[in-house]
Amino acid sequence: MLYDQVSEAAATIRASSSLRPTLALILGSGLGDLAHELEQAVPIAYADIPHFARSTVGGHAGRLLLGWLENMPVVVMQGRFHLYEGYAPHVVTLPVRVMRMLGAEVLLVTNAAGGVNPAYRPGDFMLIRDHIYMPGLAGLSPLVGQDDVRLGERFPSLTLAYDQQMQAVARMVADRQNVTLHEGVYTMVGGSNFEASAELKYLRIIGTDAVGMSTAPEVIVARQIGMRVLGISLIANTATGNETGEVNHSGVMETARAVRATFSALIRGIVRELAKRSAEP
Repeated sequence: MLYDQVSEAAATIRASSSLRPTLALILGSGLGDLAHELEQAVPIAYADIPHFARSTVGGHAGRLLLGWLENMPVVVMQGRFHLYEGYAPHVVTLPVRVMRMLGAEVLLVTNAAGGVNPAYRPGDFMLIRDHIYMPGLAGLSPLVGQDDVRLGERFPSLTLAYDQQMQAVARMVADRQNVTLHEGVYTMVGGSNFEASAELKYLRIIGTDAVGMSTAPEVIVARQIGMRVLGISLIANTATGNETGEVNHSGVMETARAVRATFSALIRGIVRELAKRSAEP
């Protein structure tokens, strides 16, 4: 049973660290270096956690870390799992359930994405206002088959999946740091191939601003189990459908490396502000 798997994984992690995190952070492709900035960090390899899958993609270290970031106790996924790695949606999202069981009430999820909106440039960031989960519309939901009240409401609403108050915090921090932070709709496709030009033009027609291969399943599960969610995409490449050159994973990683310091400052600024507000009476 899924609940038993979550419980076993959480118990194993508690045996390594007594920290009770209030915030969970998922670091996307090429964005994992932020994990090195945790204080009093306890790293645990995914291979040592029961029922966790393995990260098989470059730029995903495959570790869970518990520690402190900007005076907030956090649990960090340094790399995630994807459908295109051959994992079922409930396997991809199991860590979200585990992090919630450990105590996290907020999920800050990040990814590297293609900029479908022609106004976006590589190195920009996008605040995820909403998402379109293409595989989910075809039946690949992480909630398929579940009917266990311990896992949350079977029919959760996603009308306001992304927390508006935390979005306001992210805007304020980005403005203070002079960081370009667009706002838009993130569409998840299955991967692992990058999209054809005609597909990108179609995605733009249906309202997509950025496209990637992750995030939406994690957000669905987070909302099912009552977590507040903030999502941020790094625009790693243009993806309007009018490109003349080919995109590749190494280019995505290169963009991530180029904005590493900016990304770290933005996320740390957001976490600092959230910690400040949570401490207020």
